[in-house]
Amino acid sequence: MRNFKAIENTAFDVIIIGGGINGAATARDAALRGLKTILVEKDDFAGGTTSWSTRLIHGGLRYLEYFEFHLVRESLHEREVLLHTAPHIAKPIQMTIPIYRSGSRSYRIIQAGMILYDLLSYDKSLPNHRMLSKASVRQLFRAIDSEELTGAAQYYDGQAEHAERLCLENLLDAQQAGATVMNYTEVVAIETEQNRVVRLTCRDTLGGETFQLQTHEQTVVVNTSGPWVDKVCGLNPSQLSKGRKIGGTKGSHIIVDPFPGAPEGALYVEAKSDGRPYFIVPWLGQYLIGTTDERYDGPLDHIKASDQEIDYLITETNRVLPAAHLTREDVKFTYSGVRPLPFAEGKKAGSITRAHILHDHTEEGASNLISLIGGKLTTHRQVGEEFVNAVFRKRKQAIPACPTHKRPLPGAILLDDPRVEELHARYQGRIPAPVLDHLLGMYGARTEKLLALVDEQPELGEPIVAGLLDIKAQIVFAAQAEMAQRFTDILRRRTTIAMHQKYGFGALPVVADVLRTYCGWSEERCDRNIQLYHSYMTANCIPDYQLQAGALPTPLQTATASSD
Repeated sequence: MRNFKAIENTAFDVIIIGGGINGAATARDAALRGLKTILVEKDDFAGGTTSWSTRLIHGGLRYLEYFEFHLVRESLHEREVLLHTAPHIAKPIQMTIPIYRSGSRSYRIIQAGMILYDLLSYDKSLPNHRMLSKASVRQLFRAIDSEELTGAAQYYDGQAEHAERLCLENLLDAQQAGATVMNYTEVVAIETEQNRVVRLTCRDTLGGETFQLQTHEQTVVVNTSGPWVDKVCGLNPSQLSKGRKIGGTKGSHIIVDPFPGAPEGALYVEAKSDGRPYFIVPWLGQYLIGTTDERYDGPLDHIKASDQEIDYLITETNRVLPAAHLTREDVKFTYSGVRPLPFAEGKKAGSITRAHILHDHTEEGASNLISLIGGKLTTHRQVGEEFVNAVFRKRKQAIPACPTHKRPLPGAILLDDPRVEELHARYQGRIPAPVLDHLLGMYGARTEKLLALVDEQPELGEPIVAGLLDIKAQIVFAAQAEMAQRFTDILRRRTTIAMHQKYGFGALPVVADVLRTYCGWSEERCDRNIQLYHSYMTANCIPDYQLQAGALPTPLQTATASSD
């Protein structure tokens, strides 16, 4: 139970609105530097742009085209920080850029860009790039379209397969440092007096209860709500909503199983129809393909990949890998979201800056409010540092040293750490080695706490879904130790089960049974969650052409199965 009365009576130094990766990083940094911090998120943590990303920790190679060298350098530095502070989540990945005569970027231009990329990442631990001849490309990628091929560039970037868990670990570290973090808590009103935010009214979206967060003379309010920044500003009836700040673009992805000609590494290719770069990335035994980049001004709470976007990604992938023969039937999952980019009327979507802006609302009637415009997965730690520095400046206090440059996240562990071998030895015969490796790749050093549940209840070591590596203990762990409140939290963000097999519908009966048995969830709560899960998948993930085919289970069928 959440104690709203105690929260109302607490004097917070920093109030953060939005629990995506940038809000989480800000909460972590603020708490570690001694500020009394609270973060509120209207849905689940990482439920917005963070979970809609391509899951790459990259330097932004294409930003070089727009001469945003500072952004590339910042991104490359943050990539290196993450590879060291979260090695269980952020891992190196090799990228290959096929180069074609008909492409918009020639062999020499891409080579020059790669040299500059290496120079800007002078402190990296990853290898430098290499250029490949046409013959080498055809040897390494036998299925690639070789017509007009002139060669390729290969380089290394980073991948965060579990981007949602990267956000979660920032929040767990913030909690450990004393921060209060709350999901399913929506800010419904912002009151200002004498050029300051003085009060925020919040609503618990799980139970409907409302409470208020009062500010004191030195409280700073941080708006990291991503695409919802303008909507949050609009909660104040005065001047905060004047002037549009966000001009988001929509990005969609598809997930497919391995296919004929699928590359072993990642491809960064240029779409032949419109020249837009996109990725074909190996991801947890499947392939993640995306993203699109279209202007978007529609509703933000329910966004899905259109049939046209799906067809675009399929068609372009079949062009670069003709043996693939991908069709709509090969698509196992889709997701789509909005990049919270600065509003830039008249600019092409791809040319809008990816640099982040800390917007001070002093001239709009709130001297203690700062909003984040932009921001991306790779640079979240830097954003957090900048926000907390700004908070101390607002408070007219000396700025303490930032601790997050080298501080590992809670799960940080390397595969050659002696603890990994010890876990394998301890659970030999009880937890299959591939399952343990899978858990270590998600929970890192926290895997030991997860497996303590199996020590107490051996049946929690059983798989959730046949053919997948996730075990029942993860359901209990998500609910008890990771603030999961709904089935979507467990299957879409604490794990990736929803993205692997039929949208996770087959796992719902097991999730319901485990939560009833080990976490005390009522049958009514589980049935309600099944309904919500179906609604979420229908609104956000299942393509319209699949819905029209009517081949998916109904909530009633799932609920019946879960109570059998």
